[in-house]
Amino acid sequence: MNDSNEPSADVTSLASRLATLTTEHRDLDAVISQISSAPPPGDELLLRRLKKRKLLVKDRIAIIQRLLDPDIPA
Repeated sequence: MNDSNEPSADVTSLASRLATLTTEHRDLDAVISQISSAPPPGDELLLRRLKKRKLLVKDRIAIIQRLLDPDIPA
């Protein structure tokens, strides 16, 4: 990620990426809901692509959350 040895820089970078992905996930959810409620003809492919992207973003969010808060027993 960063060439610096400061873990706080990595955490800040991950937190920023997490915020960006969370916003993208929320936006995708809104678009998918809107298209699903009144689908224009021929947009099945677009809907599938949006759902696939939403799942990818969700997976990336989960990975970053695990990196920021690892589940290590004390």
